[in-house]
Amino acid sequence: MKTTVDRLGSLLDGEPARAWLITGDEPLLVAEAADDVRKAAARAGFSERELHLVERGFDWNTLAAGAQNLSLFATRRIVELRLTSLRPGDRGAAVLAELAGSTDPDCLVLVAAPKLDAAAARSAWVKAFERHGVVAQAWPVEAAALPGWITARLRRQGLTADTDAIQLLASRCEGNLLAARQEIDKLAITAGKQRITLEQVLASAGDSARFDVFKLADAALLGDARRALRVLGGLRGEGVEAVLISWALVRELRELVRLRAKAGASRSVDRLLEEARVWPRRRPIIRKALLRLTPDRLADLHQLAARTDMAIKGQGAGDPWSLLTELVLGFSHPAAALPQAGMPAVADV
Repeated sequence: MKTTVDRLGSLLDGEPARAWLITGDEPLLVAEAADDVRKAAARAGFSERELHLVERGFDWNTLAAGAQNLSLFATRRIVELRLTSLRPGDRGAAVLAELAGSTDPDCLVLVAAPKLDAAAARSAWVKAFERHGVVAQAWPVEAAALPGWITARLRRQGLTADTDAIQLLASRCEGNLLAARQEIDKLAITAGKQRITLEQVLASAGDSARFDVFKLADAALLGDARRALRVLGGLRGEGVEAVLISWALVRELRELVRLRAKAGASRSVDRLLEEARVWPRRRPIIRKALLRLTPDRLADLHQLAARTDMAIKGQGAGDPWSLLTELVLGFSHPAAALPQAGMPAVADV
């Protein structure tokens, strides 16, 4: 049968299937799914594990001969293969198909492989795993779904977190679930059972980053271009992640867009900030930015922020630090030209 790694739960209850193919480009999800299969096998009495890394020149004949003799052993055994290629060759494909169709009750075959392409998905050996066992696909977690994935992962450890904390984790770890898991594991140790706050997530970036990204955002909102650029240069020199700086600026941009959307022709800025429950100490900063930045300027900044975010994550053209500089200037200097002319609109960042 075919399924996805997030739907393995019921398939691992009781006696597990004898043939498993876990495939995908997300190493963490593939590794965790394989680990779940091993645990289910251990509960069923498979107490030994034979691991093979399949690379160029791998001896398929030796593997086949060993698998045929497994029934001679008193213990049940997992035969695990990690494929580095979806092209095992004719002999390899034949051995894999044979292993998938084995009726030996004391042998469980577990194969981890890269994401199946169209040709591999049609191959006889993959079809043998579908027919006799389970083929589980590990799909990447897209950016829009990452906050939900992080929330669920926190819940599994008995943790909860503020929305801003989750959004920052997602921004810092997009495209790297292993890094996200490591951050969550670290927070589980440092936070205990307390609700995780934005400050706790920022603390893991170091004290200078934690404080100075907010200094940068405040300087930009106040229109102090000289100071904002000086702080930006300092953050870069200290090795602070570009994604952390982008997140801090985008956070303020979203708040300005939200407030601007609520502003009416007859409503004063001060009344608006009071109704929105903006922290009193920040009201002068936000007020100055709202009075300086027009709706059109905010829309342009939103577009530039999206372009900057894509460049930082390797998904778009442009130098991330140059774009961050333009973004800071765009916030703090209303006359500064923005470099995104002709760029397509982006729904969110």
